Amino acid sequence: MTAPTVLGAEGVTLAYGATAVVHDVTLAVGEGGVGLIGESGSGKTTLARALLGLLRPRSGSLRYGSRDLASLDRRGRAEFRRAVQPVFQDGSEALDPRMTAEASITEALTTHHRMTRDERRARVGTLLGDVGLDPVLAGRRPHQMSGGQRQRVAIARALAVEPRLLVLDEPTSALDVTVQARILDLLEGLAADRGLGHLLITHNLGVVGRLCRTSYVMFAGRVVESGPTAALLTRPAHPYTRALRDAVPTLGGEPPRATGRTEAAPASTGCPFRLRCPFAVERCAQETPALRDVEGRSVACHRAEEVLTGDAPRQ
Repeated sequence: MTAPTVLGAEGVTLAYGATAVVHDVTLAVGEGGVGLIGESGSGKTTLARALLGLLRPRSGSLRYGSRDLASLDRRGRAEFRRAVQPVFQDGSEALDPRMTAEASITEALTTHHRMTRDERRARVGTLLGDVGLDPVLAGRRPHQMSGGQRQRVAIARALAVEPRLLVLDEPTSALDVTVQARILDLLEGLAADRGLGHLLITHNLGVVGRLCRTSYVMFAGRVVESGPTAALLTRPAHPYTRALRDAVPTLGGEPPRATGRTEAAPASTGCPFRLRCPFAVERCAQETPALRDVEGRSVACHRAEEVLTGDAPRQ
């Protein structure tokens, strides 16, 4: 059974001034893991900011459950802010350098809950324990903690208001590999224990493969492929998804290989990916591909069926 949508976008276009940076994107995030994948500049963080209510779309709608974000009244906005919490790339971005961990978490608690001082202190200790931290760290400021500890405090702060969904923007990219693994274990455990949904914005396919059942791949502000994460990573149907997968190194395997012209900017006409695509043909220069159903996923590629076989020749 499909989980109910907590957060969604329907035909959303976003712009900075006169320049559109996200084009006609539709996605749905339910009570489970959803990945938003793409290289830097693909528009995924801009879309996430809009989903958090920080940007207004030029066209289309952003939805919290069945309601349009733009139409929420004061009570509805307060409910939305409790239900959907962000976790940023670096824990220090979410933490005031002048405040202790306890003060940062307490600030979130007092914004959304009425509690006595003793209740707040007990709740802070519980939250720190939930994210694998010793409550003694409650008295430390961000500069007195490691990167992994700061990220755990940021997660504890987000959990303080008992959200339904976390929006995670590259939550492990600023951490070393060992700490990344611990944070992923934590997020996986929270999802299992609390039924907590998450939208994970990342370029790391390994993280997506572990935490997300469904994924959306963005290039040049457009969703170019979406569907079950396992299918996208094992048999991509879009050349860009394939290039991302092939760029991932494997222990003891061959070095990652470049696919097409990796330095080329998105094309301004036709398929945006065509200047980097080894499958591009004349039609790709003339016609922008629309999303269509191909073997259980949506793909914006004229030659998706051939990409799935992995051996489509240039024409």
